[in-house]
Amino acid sequence: MLNLGVLASGRGSNFQSILDEIEKGNLKAAVKLLVTDNPGAYAIERAKKHGIEHLVLRPKDFPTKDSYYEKIAEELKARQVELVILAGFMRVVRAPLIEAYRNRIMNIHPALLPSFPGLHGQRQAADYGVRISGCTVHFVDEGMDTGPVIIQAAVPVAPDDTEDSLSERILKLEHRIFPEAIRLFAEGKLCVEGRKVKIAGYRPHDAALINPPLT
Repeated sequence: MLNLGVLASGRGSNFQSILDEIEKGNLKAAVKLLVTDNPGAYAIERAKKHGIEHLVLRPKDFPTKDSYYEKIAEELKARQVELVILAGFMRVVRAPLIEAYRNRIMNIHPALLPSFPGLHGQRQAADYGVRISGCTVHFVDEGMDTGPVIIQAAVPVAPDDTEDSLSERILKLEHRIFPEAIRLFAEGKLCVEGRKVKIAGYRPHDAALINPPLT
């Protein structure tokens, strides 16, 4: 059983997707703690519903950003957390937490990294006019959405897509690939070598998404 710690700032829909997979028996993990920087985050209600402990830790209550992340790392370690999940945590994680959980912090980003990092990846993709976008689960490092990629999913982009319409399609895939990345970690199938994440038993295939489709 893999012990998880979740960091979230908002509604926590990816948090819920992970809880759903745990309850279905598809993911052998347990969420030991939710940490949020937002006392109004709906993720707190999700934690309460599932009997999960939560802490509200706000950066403004700490003397430095590093001391804030030192506190988070301390609380996670106290609960024997083995993997940290960023489920809509709207802050850049700093060194004290990264060093405490090197290659054990996962984030999901609503774009096909390294394209469109940072905020509003869906809007960036729609405005740029790409034909394919998607989402990426990656390990967190010191950069902005620069850590090693674990799994990606692609969705077609229409010329008239808005940030909202594209976000809706991407989110459905986020809810599928984030639990899958956690499952691979729980089963010991992930190995980080430099920038690459090796997956035990992985075999490449020729499936492809082409948009617009070939005629």
